[in-house]
Amino acid sequence: MMYWLPWIQGFTLGAGLIIPIGAQNAFVLNQGIRRQHHLLVAAICGLFDVLLISLGVFGGGAALQAHGLLYWGISLAGMAFLLLYGAHCWRRVFRHGQSLALDGRERGLRAVLVGVLAVTLLNPQVYIETVMILGSVGGGFAEEHKWAFALGCISASLIWFFTLALAAARMSTWLGRPVVQKVMDAAIGTLMWLLAGKLALGLMAAGAPL
Repeated sequence: MMYWLPWIQGFTLGAGLIIPIGAQNAFVLNQGIRRQHHLLVAAICGLFDVLLISLGVFGGGAALQAHGLLYWGISLAGMAFLLLYGAHCWRRVFRHGQSLALDGRERGLRAVLVGVLAVTLLNPQVYIETVMILGSVGGGFAEEHKWAFALGCISASLIWFFTLALAAARMSTWLGRPVVQKVMDAAIGTLMWLLAGKLALGLMAAGAPL
């Protein structure tokens, strides 16, 4: 019974960080709407979350936070990534196009793999959420409870990514409509810029690295 409490804490905190729309979620959502390799994309996102959450909880988070310069580097790269991704979303808002669900242009497997690896490995927000935030919280648990916390976070990640992919595929006809897609792109683009601003405020509050 004692292990359920850290599992619930991990699941709740993990869901709170993973569920809000970010670059990964947007990519999974779009692939679900297209019904193209969406389950593979969800599996890859979940797999890297398993690796990064485990790394953070079992020492990586504390090591990363101990190096102020590295934290600044990741945060600055994250700001740049979020600003560019937001601009990409807004550019699609003003682009004429048909429903994604009816778009006959299928992305090849290689293009999909490159895309999901880019929004995962080149997205510093992923490292901030998994290694730094979840890692720092999980690192505070007793050794026998760290696995329960990590498994709670991992459960939230896997459930969310597969649910998102399957739900998007099921509702692809509606979600893929040009008007709906433009609203989603505008909302995601704005959120990316707000997250970039949040990172900037965090850096200003932390002060310059030594």
